[in-house]
Amino acid sequence: MKKKSTMTRVMMLGAAVSLLVACGIDMPKEVQTSYETMTVEKSDIELPYKFSARMKGQNDVTVTPQVSGQLTKICVTEGQQVKKGQVLFVIDQRNAQLDLESAQANLQAALAQENSAKLEYESNKNLYEKKIVSKYMLDNSLNTYRQAQASVAQARAAVSRARVNLGFCTITASVSGVIGEIPVRTGDQVSPGMQLTMLSGNTTMDAEISVTEAVIESMVQEGVKAADLEKILASMPPATFVMKNGTEYPHQGRVVSMTGIVNAATGSLTAKVSFPNPDGHLYSGIQGTVVLKFAEKDVIIVPQKAVVRLQDKAQVYKVQADSTATAIEVTTEDTGNGKDYIVTSGLNVGDRIVTIGANNVQEGQRVLFPKEEKEK
Repeated sequence: MKKKSTMTRVMMLGAAVSLLVACGIDMPKEVQTSYETMTVEKSDIELPYKFSARMKGQNDVTVTPQVSGQLTKICVTEGQQVKKGQVLFVIDQRNAQLDLESAQANLQAALAQENSAKLEYESNKNLYEKKIVSKYMLDNSLNTYRQAQASVAQARAAVSRARVNLGFCTITASVSGVIGEIPVRTGDQVSPGMQLTMLSGNTTMDAEISVTEAVIESMVQEGVKAADLEKILASMPPATFVMKNGTEYPHQGRVVSMTGIVNAATGSLTAKVSFPNPDGHLYSGIQGTVVLKFAEKDVIIVPQKAVVRLQDKAQVYKVQADSTATAIEVTTEDTGNGKDYIVTSGLNVGDRIVTIGANNVQEGQRVLFPKEEKEK
């Protein structure tokens, strides 16, 4: 009974197929589609090289007092933007003012002694010419006059020193910039060498970077010659600074200096990149990334999806004349844009390779299928 039932199903299936054919209904066909491909050609591209960096003010200054005394006034706050010459701190001026007045009084006394010594010398000179006094008295009066002149010079220097010390009691900004931490308070006793704050001259900010050998190998062999350094710096592209939160600083910088010797341990040069800071958005200590975009001309660029990675090797599938795919080993360089590679060997201009779906292709597999012509 079971065998008879199976035969019955087969006969019914055959009859159904015959009926569909007789009614003119086409059975569905399996349609093979082509893989997406591209023809290899050369083009130009900008490669972004990224370097970790920390900003530093071009004129960072440690603010310290030049005289001892009690701090009577703090005229700024931490983080405040100040201009060159602006008053930052004031030290008790009373002692310095007294020293200046004392020095000025001593100067007046010295001037009076000089005047008396001058009169004495001129009088003895006239008397000597009349042979009334001896040569000894004339020379002695001349020496006294010269000593008085020296005393006046010393007194003038003391006045200048006292005036300078009085000026040191008012501490001003030597550069325009931003005030850092202020570790002292009003009333503190300060002395020369004590740090009152750090003034970051932030009109221009510098970032030091290590330019890797991959970037400089086209420019140098065993170091940068002094004669070529200026040309190399002029040829360097503009720099962009990207903050840690991903924000791109709106003003571009320039590479302004570079060491002339390649570090044997790291294979890199140290370069300094300067950024204008007109709005004060950059400050000392801020970290981020310096980006330099170098132009590469006449290179083969392929999409990353066309490259198949097998352990430490990279390959692409080249389409042969019979529409089958052959794996070709290639060497690549990352472009840094997240979507393309530069192929440095393994491909030639005019080669056709598989792009989308390359990971699913097998050696010798047919990847191109011509479209069937519609019946007229």
